Amino acid sequence: MIKGLTNVVEVDDVTFTYEGASRPSLDHVTVNIKKGVKTVILGANGAGKSTLFYQFNAVERPDSGQVRVLGQPAKYRGKRLKEIRSQIAVVLQNPDDQVFSSTVEDDVAYGPRNMKLPPEEIKERVDRALFETGLTELREKNTLQLSYGQRKRLALAGALAMRPEVLVMDEPTAGLDPQMALELMELAEQLHNSGTTIVISTHDVDLAYAWADEIHVLRKAEVIYSGPSEGFYCDNIKVHSTGVMPPSMFVMNRNLADIRGEDSAPYPRTETQLLSKMVSGPKGRLHVVPVTDKVDHYMLDPVFEHTDDVKVGVFGTVSRRLLYASKMPADFVFNGFESCVGRCLRGKDAVLLCDADCINLIEQKVAGLREFGTDLEYKVYP
Repeated sequence: MIKGLTNVVEVDDVTFTYEGASRPSLDHVTVNIKKGVKTVILGANGAGKSTLFYQFNAVERPDSGQVRVLGQPAKYRGKRLKEIRSQIAVVLQNPDDQVFSSTVEDDVAYGPRNMKLPPEEIKERVDRALFETGLTELREKNTLQLSYGQRKRLALAGALAMRPEVLVMDEPTAGLDPQMALELMELAEQLHNSGTTIVISTHDVDLAYAWADEIHVLRKAEVIYSGPSEGFYCDNIKVHSTGVMPPSMFVMNRNLADIRGEDSAPYPRTETQLLSKMVSGPKGRLHVVPVTDKVDHYMLDPVFEHTDDVKVGVFGTVSRRLLYASKMPADFVFNGFESCVGRCLRGKDAVLLCDADCINLIEQKVAGLREFGTDLEYKVYP
């Protein structure tokens, strides 16, 4: 990564037309993907989202305009192309377009092997990627025997093993069950927290609204909006013209503000942020317990010195995998932060088992509630 770089990808006035097509799939498109900004590309089917992604890692050469990747012009052959493919990993919507090796382990190792990494580093990367995506026990399985959801996770594992600086995911939750979708977006938050810039496209406007720092909206091959979500959803005509619907949280907040005769701002994007605007009275305490290498009942003993009326939630890949291995029950295995904070807002205490490297992320989330009127008491245990 170039020091001081603001934009990791710059698409400048790009037009691209597929061979034989009657109109361009991208028409004078300008999009800047900012370093460290959680970004969502929105638009109806055929708007150009996937084609835009192909510009990010030089799969397609534009008819006109320029693409810059990590401060340098994109190249479409040779050493520079190989660098781009290692820096910008794209996970396609259909995993069958990416999964081609005979076994799960071989498929994940394909990218690192192409990078000519030492065998011990390849193994470490593969082990980590399989762990993060919950595929460790399937590492020797034939890829043809995987379910659709497992193949989706495998495609993601292959991208994670590349350790990219930018991870692009096209409809990452499509075809996944609700629990796996929540786990994947939590993993995306963890990766973002560790320094990876994440870009996704999705039809799920509620997911996009809760997650994104910035959105870019495509309509018929053109970008019609770039910026914070609220700026787009406040324009009813523009929203209608793109074929998407406003997020339910945006609509609920606007309706409540109208009923109360208040300004809609600040705009809550999650359930706990909305509740923070609405509830008053005493709050419970959030007990945050870092997890590194094990999960057991003894970890909760310091919490029980303060209270025994608690519910337990989980946040983070390591915490969840170790919880499964320990067979220790938890009340909120998925969506743990939101569920625990929701309990605290009702005046009850909650324990959040959290990956140790995500403590700062949890603290940021708690601090973010202050904008909506809640100064939540919490304690991080040693």
